[in-house]
Amino acid sequence: MTSNTAPASNTVTPPPAGEEPQIQIFLRKIPLLAELTPDEMAAIKPELRIRHYAKRDVVLHKGGSGDGLLFLLSGSLQVVDITEDGRAIGLRMLVPGDFFGEIALINGSTRSASVVAMSDVLVAFLPAPVAMNLFSHSPSVARQMLRHLAQKIQRDSEFRALLSINNTSKRIYSYIVLMQKKDADGTVVENLPTHQDIANMINTSRETVTRALLALTQQGIVQKEPHRLIIKKPEELQKLVQSE
Repeated sequence: MTSNTAPASNTVTPPPAGEEPQIQIFLRKIPLLAELTPDEMAAIKPELRIRHYAKRDVVLHKGGSGDGLLFLLSGSLQVVDITEDGRAIGLRMLVPGDFFGEIALINGSTRSASVVAMSDVLVAFLPAPVAMNLFSHSPSVARQMLRHLAQKIQRDSEFRALLSINNTSKRIYSYIVLMQKKDADGTVVENLPTHQDIANMINTSRETVTRALLALTQQGIVQKEPHRLIIKKPEELQKLVQSE
């Protein structure tokens, strides 16, 4: 792991040093922190530490202590579980603005999964006492945390249902539907994982994922771009999911 720890400010320079331009970090672009009062923001800024990780670095280890709350500032992360035979099973992807490590923090327990960098990433770390004080005393953070936990329960339930689908192609189509969101370009899957990462998450092979996405592309249902998928015909994709 390559790590750089520094007091939080609006501007940080991640490693490597040298000619790399500075990166602006605006804390109010983090959804969980966006509605903090000026006093609340002033209190947490000195406590935040900015860390840099290279691709494939382990950001959090399963079994580690819940010593803080983390925010993804840039890049992409994957939450993974390691089976007894050493296989990595992808659970979900994290994108900039997401926070993680909250369950172990709230429960005072160890980490239930590992988090791995899928690209170079910047992460902000907020120590446990400061984070717990926010949960207890900031109404805006408490509201968003409750909403987040409810959505997490729903998403985990949907993902378990997805994994129960026997037909592998339908499992891939269902995964795309689960991940899709609306934006200015229509229906899209942003920060699309690699075919191998998708395969790990939904318990199939990379070749099967590649064939399924190629078939969707050839039918004009999806358009693949670097790191994202545009769903050109959402209704056709839904029909494939619901087909017998």
